[in-house]
This record gives sequence, C-alpha cells and structure tokens, in this order.
Amino acid sequence: MWQGKTGQTLNSVAMVTLLLCSSLLAGCTGALNFTVDPRANMTAYPLQIQEGETVTFDARESEPIEGVITAYQWDFGDGQTSETTTGFTSHRYATFGIFTVELTVVNSQGGEDTASTSVNVNGAPVLNLTYPDSIRSGDSVMLDASRSVDPEGDALMFAWDLDWGEDTDGDGDMRNDVDAATETVLLPTNRSGTVQGSLTVTDSAESSVTELFSLVVNSRRYEVTWESKEIEYTWDEYLDQGQEWQGNVTPGADGRVISFTGLLELQQDVLAPQDNFTLGVLIVDDRYDRSAQTDGGNLTSNESASATLSADNMNPSGEEGIYDSDSAEALLEQLLNTAGTRKGQGTWVWTVTAQQADPDPLFEGTPDPDPGNDWTLTVTVTLLIPKLTEIAYE
Repeated sequence: MWQGKTGQTLNSVAMVTLLLCSSLLAGCTGALNFTVDPRANMTAYPLQIQEGETVTFDARESEPIEGVITAYQWDFGDGQTSETTTGFTSHRYATFGIFTVELTVVNSQGGEDTASTSVNVNGAPVLNLTYPDSIRSGDSVMLDASRSVDPEGDALMFAWDLDWGEDTDGDGDMRNDVDAATETVLLPTNRSGTVQGSLTVTDSAESSVTELFSLVVNSRRYEVTWESKEIEYTWDEYLDQGQEWQGNVTPGADGRVISFTGLLELQQDVLAPQDNFTLGVLIVDDRYDRSAQTDGGNLTSNESASATLSADNMNPSGEEGIYDSDSAEALLEQLLNTAGTRKGQGTWVWTVTAQQADPDPLFEGTPDPDPGNDWTLTVTVTLLIPKLTEIAYE
C-alpha cells in the first residue's frame, strides 16, 4: 500500500517538475527573440562641387548583419529625399551651400543604422554687366561689371574678350582673348556697326560664368552747309635774266576748289621795252599745266608788265543736306573726295621764269643796264568749305 502511495507521489513530482521546466523553457525562448541592426557605410564623390553639379553616393559596403538589407533611405540635406533598394544613387545640387547627407539602412529584421557625410556646393558668381543702350561712333563705352558678386563673398577674377572679330593673342581663336582683366572697361569705338564680345567671371573655386554682349554702334548725323572762302598767297622776289622761281601750295586741302586767279606783276622799267617773264602753274594730280607771258604795260600810263592765269567753275557747288557718318573727319573726306569734285586737290606748283630783261647793253662787255627785275605774284583761290553741324537723333 505504501509502495503504491510512494509510486504515486513520485509520478506527481515528475509531472510538477515537467510543468515547471516547460514554463521556464518558454521564458528562455522569449528572451532569445531580439532584433540585430545592420551596419551602414556610405561614401560620396566628389564632396566639393560647383552649383548645378551631381554627387554620386555609394552604400554598397553596408552590411545587413542578419538577414538582408531591404531599403536605403537617403536624405540629401537640401530638402530632397529618396529610397532605393540598391546602395548606389546620385543627386544634383541646384543651389550652393554645405549640405549634410544622411543614409538610413534597413534590414529584413527591421533593424536600422545611419551614416552621414557633408557635401560642399560652391555657388557660381552672379555676373552683373551694364553698358549704354545708345552708342555713337567715336564714343568710349563704359562696360561695368563692378556689381558682380560671389555668393560666398570671395574675390572675383574678370576676363574680357572685347571683340570677337579680332584675334589679339594670335592663337587662331577669336573668342578666347583676354583683352582686359578689370571689373570695368572703357572701350573706344571708331566706326559704326556691331561689336560682339564676352566677359567671364571666375571665383576662387574656379567656378565661372560667361556673358556675351553685343554693342550696336550707330553712325553720327550731321547737317552740311557750304561757305565760300578766298585764300590768298603772295610772293615777292627778284630774278636775273634766265633764272626761275618755284613755290608750292595745297589750297584744295581746306575745301572744294571753285576758281583761281594768279597775277604776276613786274616792277616798272624806266627804259623801254618792258621785261619778258613767264608765269606758270602745274596742278600735279590733275596734270593741269598752264602758262602765260607778261604783256608790256604802257610806260606813259605808269603801267607795269603783268601776266594772268585763271580758271572758273573747276568743281560743282557743294551738296547741302543731312549726312550720316562715323565722324566729322570721315564726312569731310567723303565730301571733298566725291568723284567729279576733286579738281585742284594736291600740290600746285607756281613758277616764274625771267626770259628776257630789256634793254641789253649797247656794246658787248659793257654793264647791262637791266640784268633782271623784281616781281610780285598774287594767287587767289576761291573755295567752298563744308560746315558740319552735328544733330541728335534716336
């Protein structure tokens, strides 16, 4: 009977022990149920970029530790985010600044880990170029880029190519010259037309901005009238018989030649006959060659011998009106060199030749009572002078 009771007691203890162990084992299993976080690893390149450039991010070295990586969550620091299933992506930064990029890696157990880095985005210079809207030939144009700034406050470098029509450095490329390196340039003009060029502004991080400019240079406008003017040249000389004198003038340089008169007068002789001189003029460019002999004046009327050369209507009258030209000098040259109006231009050569001084000595070897004579040459040239008055127009 005892034995039976003892056996029953042992069975009961075994059951209690089994239940206790089962309860403890269930508690141990719950204690082993925990999450393992992954290990995030991120590289970025390049870390120094210019505004508008792209950075590549590589997180493929990240480790899930347990399970697999299920998501890569990117915060690019500029308000933009992204989620990828692979650890490789890129991002373009549109504005300058220093941005902290954060990566969150998630594994299949729900574990997370983060990694971060910084990207420095250099701001491009802000180019501010001004110049006049209305430009006349001969003006000096102020090109002003002094209000250009760098977002980070760095100093700026300026490179001006002032004329794409000229290759000033001789390298064969007309659009890469550095004609000036200051923030402002005073550019002279000498003819109408269009001048194209460029300005490149660069900051200390070698970020640059280029702006093209096109200057429309207008001609000037003048009202032209003509004024009559007389120019007088006078020479007084003495010539022995057989001698010649020459004198040069250029009256056509001042205006359009209309007419001229040359009067040669000899000093009156006491004894007859009067001396015989020749007056000549050669207008070299026109091949105009004329001469005249002196006529004996009436001694009883106290007249001296003289010779005259003259011409009228050598050129047409001046054309008045409104003219456009790059300069007053260019317009004057145009007016004075119009075809059919150029007579009298260039050098005039006047000559006086003493052919015969009478009377001769009565006997050979005796003194010559009249070896030569004094003379006066007066040349009067009538010109039309163009008068230019500049007028404004828009």
